[in-house]
Amino acid sequence: MANNKNHNNNINEEELKKEADKETVSLNKEEYEQLKADALKAKEHWDRFLRQQADFENIRKRLEREKQEFQKFAHEDIVVELLGILDDLERSVEAAEAGQENFDAFLKGIEMILAHLYEILKHKGVTPIAAKGKKFNPHEHEALMQTETKDHDDEEVIEELQKGYKIGDRVIRTAKVRVAKKLEDK
Repeated sequence: MANNKNHNNNINEEELKKEADKETVSLNKEEYEQLKADALKAKEHWDRFLRQQADFENIRKRLEREKQEFQKFAHEDIVVELLGILDDLERSVEAAEAGQENFDAFLKGIEMILAHLYEILKHKGVTPIAAKGKKFNPHEHEALMQTETKDHDDEEVIEELQKGYKIGDRVIRTAKVRVAKKLEDK
């Protein structure tokens, strides 16, 4: 049994020696120095790569933080303008609750607030979508009702139920409309 164990150890040692012989390479001094220089250069490139990757990750994180900050305060200017309108509306409600009996003055105040709001929207590039009398456009209009009629063309918008708005060419809210369906003459 001891003999068998020695035999197995000899085989393992021989296999290890063969493996070690396979991995041994002979180089002359010039090749060895070139290999060392290439290894050093590869290590420098690897280190530079890792630093650049870390720099890139830091820039990505910084840009994400800046984007979140921008989104957080991007509408600050319009909110400040809307606060003025809110103040005007609160004063109107207070006047109505106080029993101000001059309805014409109250209505005039509300009209001025509405005009101020329209001016803010116009300044921000918001424009209403034309609807009534136009041909139904699914990109700008949302048909809530359809009415059979002989008085209007097929797919003509005959009533605007809620205004739609655009910023530039981009629709931000479709106009809610009632659309005509032409009755055929019999």
